Amino acid sequence: MKIKSIIKYMLVVGFFSTSCNKMDLEPISTISEKSFWKSENDATGALNGLYFHMRSVSSQNLYLWGEGRSEILGSSITASQGYDIYYNNALNATVTGPNWQSMYLIVHDANLLIKNVPNIQFTNEKNKNSILGQAYATRAWAYFVMSKTWGGLPLVLEPTTGNDPERVNQKKSTQIEVFKSIKDDIEISLTYLTDAEFPQGKNVWSRPAVQALKAEVYLWSGKLLQGGENDVRIALAAIQEVELSKVDLLPNFSDVFSPSNENNQEIIFSLSYNSLEPTRSTIFNWMYANDGYFPANLTDSETKLALGVLGGGYGIAPTAIVRNQFTTDDLRRNATFLEIYVTQDGIKKFHSSVNMKFRGVVVNGAREYTNDYILFRYADILLMKAEAKNYLNQDPTEEINLIRKRAYGAAYQDHVFVNTNKVQNDAEILKERLFEMMFEGKRWWDLIRFNKAIELVPSMKGKPVEQLLWPISQETLSLEPGVEQNPGY
Repeated sequence: MKIKSIIKYMLVVGFFSTSCNKMDLEPISTISEKSFWKSENDATGALNGLYFHMRSVSSQNLYLWGEGRSEILGSSITASQGYDIYYNNALNATVTGPNWQSMYLIVHDANLLIKNVPNIQFTNEKNKNSILGQAYATRAWAYFVMSKTWGGLPLVLEPTTGNDPERVNQKKSTQIEVFKSIKDDIEISLTYLTDAEFPQGKNVWSRPAVQALKAEVYLWSGKLLQGGENDVRIALAAIQEVELSKVDLLPNFSDVFSPSNENNQEIIFSLSYNSLEPTRSTIFNWMYANDGYFPANLTDSETKLALGVLGGGYGIAPTAIVRNQFTTDDLRRNATFLEIYVTQDGIKKFHSSVNMKFRGVVVNGAREYTNDYILFRYADILLMKAEAKNYLNQDPTEEINLIRKRAYGAAYQDHVFVNTNKVQNDAEILKERLFEMMFEGKRWWDLIRFNKAIELVPSMKGKPVEQLLWPISQETLSLEPGVEQNPGY
């Protein structure tokens, strides 16, 4: 769905925008709930509002929750712009990073759709089912993102349009209870989304996208929430259904992320950004070079050509600890980041590094960071499949080598994966996910799922395991008296 009308955005947001100060969410528009939920157009407008809020979250917060605390990013040559609290893992009870209110706004959107759409007359029942399937999938996804980040959560499954104290003061459900609700919503979504084909564009939930979500959810619960082999088998079955859809690896890695090639065959689900739309600029703005800090003594014409038009915050950059793990024959290396060197006193010295994966497009001579935010793509699914197979004592060789054949091209024979044992295989799969998925908002959660965050993130060394979860903001605690701070803070 490429939502191109700013007027439509404002109408939708005007009705569905709510106070982000509490989960007691009330419409601020003069349009009442009773007068709105009458037609198919009302339901479609509400669904557009839901995706608008998902896009807003993915412009920065989703990346910070999923990757900001990992070892991928560090300081660049400018001020840190406040991102150092994430990569230094300096979060505490006072400095908590983005809170969960924006995600509960998405939950609220989904809850309204789930409650009201069944009562609306549609000319085509398939359209009605599609909207309901997308709403249930979104609610599952939102709670999954939040539970990976904060653990147990208040489980709000009805629209919170009033001041009922039992809802406003709701206590946290356990993470296992939250995951049960996530799984229930996924199954309901799949009963509505029965078409295995993708819709036009891949910017809305489809059956393959929900199956991809199901795979990750069950991998998480299988490995971390005592679901064990049964849950991992369910994850593997979901992956196998994704593979029945029209997805495949693109021959050229860099083509996956080309703004001119969005919604390509490798993409399963992404959130769209377009030039001249609201919330079009993303966190990746801070990972690219700008003129003010560009080295005057850069003489490498090849680097200049690769960089093209400058224009970014230049505040955060890929760390040496990650860059140095890529071999020079890995074709993903230059497609993921570019190292900039300068010549000083006849000596070539490292200056900085920039993100090449999501550097936007040039519009009227200026760079805009409008790359779609990819939630699921086929390479991710293949590596989840390898992870599941390895957990179940099956051979993950085929999946890993499919990824490596593209990654190394002519040098593939020097990097063929050979099955050894579960521990070593897991280490190889996790590293392959780093090389393949860097900058895609996955790394921190991957490290948690593989139980490697404290070991592999330098700023986590010596910290208690409880701090793998994020702290809950003081604002949230003051407005939600039934919620307690997470342990470790």
